[in-house]
Amino acid sequence: MNNKKIFRLKHYVTHRSPAEILIFGFAAVILIGALLLTLPISSASGNSPGFLNAFFTATSAVCVTGLVVVDTGTFWSLFGKLVIITLIQIGGLGFMSLTTMFFVLAGKRITIKDRLLIQSSVNTDSISGIVKFIKYIFFSSLVIELVGALFLSMVFIPEFGFGKGLAYSVFHAISAFCNAGFDLMGNFSSLTRYVDNFLVNFVIGGLIIFGGLGFAVTSDILYIRKFNKMTMQAKLVLVITGALLLFGFVLFFIFEFNNPRTMGNLSLNGKILASFFQSVSPRTAGFNTIDMAALTKPSLFLTMLLMFVGASPGSTGGGVKTTTIGIIILTVASVLNGKKDVIAHKRTITGPAIRRAVSVVVIAMAIIIVMIFVLLCSEPDLSFESILFEVLSASGTVGLSMGITPHLSISGKLALIVTMFVGRLGPLTVAYAISRNEKRLKENIGSFKLPDGNIMIG
Repeated sequence: MNNKKIFRLKHYVTHRSPAEILIFGFAAVILIGALLLTLPISSASGNSPGFLNAFFTATSAVCVTGLVVVDTGTFWSLFGKLVIITLIQIGGLGFMSLTTMFFVLAGKRITIKDRLLIQSSVNTDSISGIVKFIKYIFFSSLVIELVGALFLSMVFIPEFGFGKGLAYSVFHAISAFCNAGFDLMGNFSSLTRYVDNFLVNFVIGGLIIFGGLGFAVTSDILYIRKFNKMTMQAKLVLVITGALLLFGFVLFFIFEFNNPRTMGNLSLNGKILASFFQSVSPRTAGFNTIDMAALTKPSLFLTMLLMFVGASPGSTGGGVKTTTIGIIILTVASVLNGKKDVIAHKRTITGPAIRRAVSVVVIAMAIIIVMIFVLLCSEPDLSFESILFEVLSASGTVGLSMGITPHLSISGKLALIVTMFVGRLGPLTVAYAISRNEKRLKENIGSFKLPDGNIMIG
């Protein structure tokens, strides 16, 4: 590459917005992963899986979704599984976070442009202390995954032997903390064999919750500890997360208690564990301990609702995020109570935050509606229920499935690839774009205010 082409490339990168660079960066990681998985060495049979299957798997891994078109445990070779877990780690922590750590370890100076990119990647409000925060993300993630793997090894090593059991422990700890939902158990069974195993349910569920809280919130929990002294975001995340976990647990326990195809034949302890796990996993993790296709109608609908909400901002999970739903609920409550301001934990939620929350939900719903139409056209033999479930799972980067993913047509797989990609990056990039446009609007208008327009609502 000559100097002129290098200059053009640098000029192109320099003038891209952080949102655009994030999109191109994730796309590049997915493409590299897909090319590696296309190699014959990546499959257990020694035959290439084909580019589309490799591309789908790489997208699902980088977008920490967990939807698969081939069985992860039996189809891929050791090399293929290493590629997948690497893509999951990159996707979960964010390629900008890992790139920053590499630069820090190499002694490279982090520029303002780099800090703005990192800020957009981890969804923080300020670039102040951003490098220190990235170090916290990196090292805290490694510690949590290591502890999780250690506990899982107590189950997997006695069952599979030392080498395989240790590898399984590390793989599933990373997959759970990154909210990916990939498993190595084989035959698309996920963790159904451990439905009544307390340690597996507790460890995997705990990793999912920690990964889904968001690094800023876990930092508050670790360093501040007292709830009343935490940031407003941490308080809102913890309250909404706790409410959703309790809400999901109680309803799953009621809806599936007597269902012989899921929890009906389990002991009381088994039913409690299964209810707990199913309230945790739809929050973008993708593991399951009971057959999703055998759920009752109310449980299916509940799962869809939880998948739509997802995890929290700045986490390894997807969805429209807990704070988004929290802000919208608080806004509706303030309107019903006749209050002028939206208040949470003795703080006023500003107009821009409310507009961003509404925009993220509307855009997410628009994407879901479009993709449902696409799949209804490309998969005429599938039920509306299963298509809706699959699209919500892909959009929320969850990975739960009613078993239709491997049977999708080429068009159906491509539609889910787009849905997973937009679901992983969409809300963050859209919120960032909205904030940029608001700033531009203020600059253009200055101190002038346009006349009010009255529109009837409701």
